[in-house]
Amino acid sequence: MKKLALAISAAALVAGGAAYADHHQGRKGGADTDSDGVVTLAEHNAHAAQMFASMDANSDGVINSDDRDARREARKTEMFDRLDADNNGAISRDEFMSAERPGKRGEGKHRMGMHGGKRGGGMMKMADTNNDGAISQAEFNAAATARFEKTDANNDGKISKEERQAAHAEMRGKWREKRGNPEG
Repeated sequence: MKKLALAISAAALVAGGAAYADHHQGRKGGADTDSDGVVTLAEHNAHAAQMFASMDANSDGVINSDDRDARREARKTEMFDRLDADNNGAISRDEFMSAERPGKRGEGKHRMGMHGGKRGGGMMKMADTNNDGAISQAEFNAAATARFEKTDANNDGKISKEERQAAHAEMRGKWREKRGNPEG
């Protein structure tokens, strides 16, 4: 159970990802708010602030286990409510078997597990610079800014589609190396 909670926490950090705001370029609700194909530092910082606020579930100014627990419970409740089609407080075999898979409408299947796993754990450790088990707004902003600066290869204060793709390819290569599969 602890591994699942850690995987969920890690996935939340990655998904919440002000550190990955550049990844959301061009997506509705992403960092590229003017949809011009590039993410400026100002857009990135605004998106980072939104992401921190959404991840700080109890609004205490830090992202920690309390916030992760609250998000996990909210996801569990949402999942249960989605599966309990007749709202009777129980999930029948028929409800379970006919539930739609998140993001895959019409397939008639439901995936109970989470993806992500180890990727976000490293990001969490990197952002928690004082190793107190919590990420403050300042730590979060510093990690997000560092990621922006690393992705902005030509240092023009903007992340282009090409820079984003190059950073993504580099990160994918590192993930594959860690898994011992450099080819994919």
